[in-house]
Amino acid sequence: MSFHLQSTLFGSADEIGLRPLDGIARTELGLGAWIDLLPGWLTGADALFERLVAEVPWRAERRPMYERVVDVPRLLAHYGQDDVLPHPVLARAREALGAHYANELGEPFSTAGLCYYRDGRDSVAWHGDRGGRASTRDTMIAILSVGEPRSLLLRPAGGAGPTARHALGHGDLHVMGGSCQRTFEHAVPKTTRPTGPRISVQFRPHRVW
Repeated sequence: MSFHLQSTLFGSADEIGLRPLDGIARTELGLGAWIDLLPGWLTGADALFERLVAEVPWRAERRPMYERVVDVPRLLAHYGQDDVLPHPVLARAREALGAHYANELGEPFSTAGLCYYRDGRDSVAWHGDRGGRASTRDTMIAILSVGEPRSLLLRPAGGAGPTARHALGHGDLHVMGGSCQRTFEHAVPKTTRPTGPRISVQFRPHRVW
């Protein structure tokens, strides 16, 4: 699998590790929803990206849509709560996030879903992650991004309100919490601009998808 990745100062650091979570910044969205953002939380992000591309058992999926079956426009991988994550730093990240949000979340992050956006043609449509317990209760989803930045858009559910845009890549952390999955929706849109590959790692509590 070939790719071209534009390195950054922090992303190309030799050592793969995590910075402190002390600098994380919260934005209240209203309706009980919020997001936390910490750019460059992961060091050595480019090295981790290369490892994940090479070692994760990526799969292509097809899903029914509008009375036909279509290709999912990204590659996917999933790790359950008892699975070994594809790199030790991801296990450390999950533990650090669980400790940081323990009082608010009240339970650990347990699963990890990975999405590989190979270029600007790969995307994910507007949605909220409302599966399982997220359909009726507040929860959190923490996204760690490596590779080239891609825009993650966020808007009130149904589109009746302004859209926020965050370019995530090279080790950035983005956490959606409170009622965010029920009252807001998010997307990674297609783009015709020259765009390098990105992998997002989504940490979720048990029975949230």
